Amino acid sequence: MENNTVKNYMNESIDPSLFTPVEHDQNKERITRPTIGYWADVFRRLRQNKLAMVGLTIIILLLIMSFVGPMFSGYDYSTQDYAKINAEPNGANWFGTDELGRDLFTRVCYGIRYSLLIGILAAAFDFIIGVTYGGIAGMASGRVDTIMMRIAEVVYAIPYMLIVILISVTLSNEQGASLFTLVLAMSITGWVPMAIMVRGQVLQLKQNEYAIASRSLGASPGYILKRHIIPNTLGPILVNVTLTVPRAIFSEATLSFMSLGLQPPQPSLGVLSNDGLGVLGINLYYQIFFPALMISLIMFSFNVLGDGLRDALDPRLRK
Repeated sequence: MENNTVKNYMNESIDPSLFTPVEHDQNKERITRPTIGYWADVFRRLRQNKLAMVGLTIIILLLIMSFVGPMFSGYDYSTQDYAKINAEPNGANWFGTDELGRDLFTRVCYGIRYSLLIGILAAAFDFIIGVTYGGIAGMASGRVDTIMMRIAEVVYAIPYMLIVILISVTLSNEQGASLFTLVLAMSITGWVPMAIMVRGQVLQLKQNEYAIASRSLGASPGYILKRHIIPNTLGPILVNVTLTVPRAIFSEATLSFMSLGLQPPQPSLGVLSNDGLGVLGINLYYQIFFPALMISLIMFSFNVLGDGLRDALDPRLRK
């Protein structure tokens, strides 16, 4: 009885004119912003990092220069002209010439090509071996994982430059170390950091729901690793690969500078720096300045690009 009285009182006291019907506009609920995929979002955030884009631009320009530059110079990297020995930079020879009259600009372009090729090949070997080894160790776990990681730790305990020098000296011939020898020497221990990083990612990701669900449906460990876990570790892997390239280039330059890497007339940046050092005392600074400048630019570009990729691939920095 009391509830009916309250309801009647509320119905009599509320004026319907105080209320305005709300118009339902379906267009307000429509998604107007285009859907952005993961890699598109990564590239968008990478573009916002101006220093990383400067590094990427320098890498692209150096790569173009290494292939297109010799076409414009009109010289071959091994052609000697004794009438132009140690010529300073001029309109015909933009970077000058060396002690045998060879065009230094052309040799620097070929040196960039050799150095980038060595760095990319060494990073590719580290990627293939490290991802495979670390993925198998992480998925296997138990005794297999323990044995594989102890082997990796033993290999990693050997100083990097020491093993590179020993392999280069052992496999070199009268003409010096070949391109394959240098890449092999750098890859013997260079894959271990990649393997350790991938193993840690696999141990973490294989406990996620999608991996457990795939395992419960009968998927093999290799299928789970290939289709679910490795794609989700591409971010740290790409950052590691980007930082491996400058390390390999610097190692090649160091070996060639010590006359343990590529030998003349092959014009790697390390060889050119070594040649330029020999004439530095007679005021021919440009013969070491340009190769050293290119090494510095390559190292700087890959390092800032790697830092930018690390920030762009970090999901915690998404907005």
